[in-house]
Amino acid sequence: MKKTSEDMQPEYDFSRGVRGKYATQFRKGTNLVVLEPEIAKFFADSAAVNDALRALVEIAKRGKKPGRRASKAS
Repeated sequence: MKKTSEDMQPEYDFSRGVRGKYATQFRKGTNLVVLEPEIAKFFADSAAVNDALRALVEIAKRGKKPGRRASKAS
């Protein structure tokens, strides 16, 4: 669908915009993730999110400990 000038709202102000400002970063690869508001409130910034995810990855790497079995529901 082709965009027309009707798609632009009067409150949009791009007068100080810079064309291609993030083009280099985008080409390198960007993975944008949108957090739900109830999750986002626990993180101050993206560094905090990354730290939490790294910790979770380490826990997941450990996996099940040898000799442990899941209990069966009877």
